[in-house]
Amino acid sequence: MSEVKTAKLSPRTGAGTVTLGTSGDTFDIPSGVTLDVTGATVTGLSAGKVLQVVQAVKTDTATTVSGTLASTGLEVTITPSATSSKVLIMISAIAGSHSDVAPYFQVNRDATVLTGILGDAAGSRELNASATAQQYMNYDVKSIPVIYLDSPSSTSALTYKLMWALGVPASGFLAYLNRTFSDYDSATYSRSASSITVMEIEG
Repeated sequence: MSEVKTAKLSPRTGAGTVTLGTSGDTFDIPSGVTLDVTGATVTGLSAGKVLQVVQAVKTDTATTVSGTLASTGLEVTITPSATSSKVLIMISAIAGSHSDVAPYFQVNRDATVLTGILGDAAGSRELNASATAQQYMNYDVKSIPVIYLDSPSSTSALTYKLMWALGVPASGFLAYLNRTFSDYDSATYSRSASSITVMEIEG
């Protein structure tokens, strides 16, 4: 194996760039070697770095009686710094409902449904972005966990929203965010908070 030793590599006059190898080549950096890039501009080596984090917390309650998807009020806005960035969405929401209305949840980026987090269409079944069970007890609440990596290809302000609707809407029957169905003033019945956190991940 050949070895070249030098204190400095510089491009020849007029070239401006030093190119290492060609497409398909591999340069092996042994364990223990330190690449010092302090003060330098490095591109292409930091993919996966978290560039910004934005969070919204909803502490009040919300209700729906509708079979049409609408925002729960849990939403957050982020402006990616590059079109190559991805957005990691993490939602922790708490819901309750009458026992037979079958609430379901989806996530929107502005007006666009994030279909990548939904299951495959199957007959008349609603497509749910969460693994939560859809039947509730009067004093019970369910966790609505969502984790999804979105590729918006945008540098515009983007609003991510937790959406909900009733799979079986019925007159006077509701679903609730951050509370149980009965919601009596008793330690048996809980109030909760829900949150949505988005992170811009360098592409």
